Amino acid sequence: MFADFLRRLTDPEPEQLPDTDARLALTALLVRVAKSDGDYADAEVSRIDRIVAKRYDLSPFEATRLRREGEQLEAEAPDTVRFTRAIKDAVAYEEREAVIEALWDIVLADGERDEEEDSLLRMVASFLGVNDRDSNLARKRVEARL
Repeated sequence: MFADFLRRLTDPEPEQLPDTDARLALTALLVRVAKSDGDYADAEVSRIDRIVAKRYDLSPFEATRLRREGEQLEAEAPDTVRFTRAIKDAVAYEEREAVIEALWDIVLADGERDEEEDSLLRMVASFLGVNDRDSNLARKRVEARL
């Protein structure tokens, strides 16, 4: 279903993604991180819906639809390294930095910091070109809201 989208995303010289495609790619990344500990919990699903609804000014129905499409894309996407690097090349830095904050929101949704999730988030931040300092600041902003 997403073969053309993934081909464009992983092109050696990808163009900046249109807003709707960037939303989908970033939502798929949220799903991938939520699934990284082997437990895609209802709390994480709900949190993804809330994040994308707020971030993209979507109704609950539209947010659920975007998350479901993100789940499908995540299932078809290449390994995390190639997928994340492709997003880096196709999405503006400001969006990527905000996504790190959203990813921390997902990781902390269940009230626990799992080593596997922490490790994946460090790797994803690096591949997105977001430095450790900015990632840590994003985590602290999320913790302050919780």
